[in-house]
Amino acid sequence: MRRLQVEEITRHIKEMCIEVNYSLSKDMEDALKRAKEEETSPLGKQVLEQLQENLEVAKKEQIPICQDTGMAVVFLEIGQEVFLEGGDLKEAVHEGVRQGYQEGFLRKSVVRDPIIRENTKDNTPAVLHIDIVKGDGIRLKVAPKGFGSENMSKVCMLKPSDGKEGIRQAILTAVKEAGPNACPPIVVGVGVGGTFEKCACMAKEALLRETGKASPIPWVKQMEEEVLEEINRLGIGPAGLGGKKTALAVHIETYPTHIAGLPVGINICCHVNRHCTREI
Repeated sequence: MRRLQVEEITRHIKEMCIEVNYSLSKDMEDALKRAKEEETSPLGKQVLEQLQENLEVAKKEQIPICQDTGMAVVFLEIGQEVFLEGGDLKEAVHEGVRQGYQEGFLRKSVVRDPIIRENTKDNTPAVLHIDIVKGDGIRLKVAPKGFGSENMSKVCMLKPSDGKEGIRQAILTAVKEAGPNACPPIVVGVGVGGTFEKCACMAKEALLRETGKASPIPWVKQMEEEVLEEINRLGIGPAGLGGKKTALAVHIETYPTHIAGLPVGINICCHVNRHCTREI
C-alpha cells in the first residue's frame, strides 16, 4: 500500500492548469503545422499561420493561448493500492484548479448556478471523472474546455438499425451545424455505445487521445479516416473562412451497449485542444 498526501495532487493540478493554458501539447502543435503545410486556400493558410504565431507568443510570454481558458475537466485514474491521506480528494483537485487559475492569471469563467449566473471568481468547481484502476500510481489528465466549441456538441440516441451510417451522419451534421462557431480547425471526439452519459464522457476523453492516433479497432479506424475526409470536404476551413482543413482529427471511442440502443456523443473542440497528463 502506497500512501500519498492529497496536497501533492493539488500541486500537480495547479501546475497543469497553468501549463496547459500557456502551451499546447506537442501532438496538437504538430497537427497544426501539418494543417498549414497541406492547406490549399490562401486565406485558410494565412489563418493557420496566425494561429501558429499566437501559440509561439503565448509560450514565449507565458500568457494564455486563448482568452477563454475554459472550465477545468479533470480525469483521475487512481490505483487501488494508493491510500490518500491529508484531506478530501475532490477538494484537493478543486484547490489545485483554484490556485492554478489565480496564480496563472487565467480567466475565471465558472458560475455557481446555471440560472443565477454568479461567478465563483476562481474557476471552481472543476468537472471530475474518477476511475479506480490497478496499481499504486495515479494518472492525472487536465483538459480545460472552452465553450465556443463545447456549445456545438451533441448527444444522439440512435436506433441500432441506424448502424455505421447513422453514426457518420450524426457526426457530419454536428460539424455542419457548428460551422465557424467551433473555431476550426477542430478535433472531433466521439463516444459510441454505453448509455446517455457514458457516450458523452467517452467523447470528452477521446479529445485527449494523441491527435490523429488511430483506434486499434479496424472498423473504427476506417470510420475515423473516412469521416475526417468528409468533414474536410465541407469547405468550412480554418476560422470558417474556407479551405480544406476544417478538422485535424476524428477520434472515436466505443463501449458495449444495450440491445435496444446506439448512443452517440459528439464533443467538438476548437484548435486550442488543451490536454496534459502526469503520473505520480
